[in-house]
Amino acid sequence: MSRFNPAVNRRTALKLGLGLGAGLALGSKDLLAQHGELLTKAIPSSGERVPLIGIGTARRYDVAATEEELSPLREVLRNLPGTGGVMVDTAPSYGNAETVVGNLTAELGNRDQLFICTKVGAGRQSVAAGLAEIERSFERLQTDRFDLLQVHNLGGVEQMLPILRDMKAAGRIRYYGMTTSSKQQYEEFERVLASHEMDFIQIDYAIDNRSADERILPLALDRGVAVQINLPFGRGRVFEAFGEQPIPEWAAELDISTWAQFALKYIVSHPAVTTAIPGTARPDYLTDNIGASRGGLPDAAMRRRMADLIDAA
Repeated sequence: MSRFNPAVNRRTALKLGLGLGAGLALGSKDLLAQHGELLTKAIPSSGERVPLIGIGTARRYDVAATEEELSPLREVLRNLPGTGGVMVDTAPSYGNAETVVGNLTAELGNRDQLFICTKVGAGRQSVAAGLAEIERSFERLQTDRFDLLQVHNLGGVEQMLPILRDMKAAGRIRYYGMTTSSKQQYEEFERVLASHEMDFIQIDYAIDNRSADERILPLALDRGVAVQINLPFGRGRVFEAFGEQPIPEWAAELDISTWAQFALKYIVSHPAVTTAIPGTARPDYLTDNIGASRGGLPDAAMRRRMADLIDAA
C-alpha cells in the first residue's frame, strides 16, 4: 500500500465533496439544528451522559499565540458546543495548551458549555509538586473547577489518587482518574485500576492498536470505570494503513463517510469505551470526527470485519 502524508490525505478527502465543512460559520444553535443530537454514553459512577467524541489538545494547541495560529483553534472551541460536543482534554505537559484553551474559552464565554479535562503529572516528584501543578492548571484554564482531573501517565499515582478523591469531595473537581499511553505501563495500570476507586481512566486504543482490549478495557467495564481513549488514530498510522483505498460500501450501513469516522466508530462501539478524544485543531476535522457520534454503531461481528480490513492492509 502506498505511503502518504495522512494530514494531506485527510484534507484532500474533505475537499472531494464530502461536505463536512458545511455550516462551520453558522452559530451554535444553527449547527446543532443542522447536525442533530449526538450519541452519548453514561459515566458509570454518576450516570451523566457525555458525547462519544471530544477533542484532544496535545501538540496542536502548544502554540505561540499568534492570531494565525489561534484562529482555527478558536473556531474549534467555538463550534464544539454547537455540534453537541462538550469534552476538551488537555494537560500541563502539553506546553502552552492549557493557557491557549483557557484564554480562548474565556474570550468565547463558553466555559460552562464544556467538559474540561486536565491532568497532573508532577506528583512523580512529590505531592507538593503535584498540588502546585494543579493550582497552576486552575489558573491557566481560568476556571475554579475541573470536570475531570487525572494522574498523568501514572505519575505518583498512589500518592495523588487520594488527593484527587479529596478534591472531588470538596467540589473542586467532578471526576478523577488516571491515564497512560504506553504499553510499558499496562501492568502497573491494571494493578492500580483493580485496587483503587476512580471515575475514569484514559488509555491508548486504536483499530490497529488493540492491546488494551485484552485486559484493561474488560477490567474497566467490570469495575464500572469510564474510559477515555487517546491516540485513536495511532499517531496517524491508521490513515497511513488505509491509504488511498476507498471506504468499503458496507461502511455506509454505519453512516460512515470518512476513514476518521471508520476508525472512531470502531473505538467508541466497544462496550467499555465512553468517549474518544482525537487531536482536533481544525474546524473541518472537528466536523468530521463528530460525525462518528451519529448514526449506527458496529456490533461485535461488524467490529471484527472492520479490524480484519486494517489487519490485511
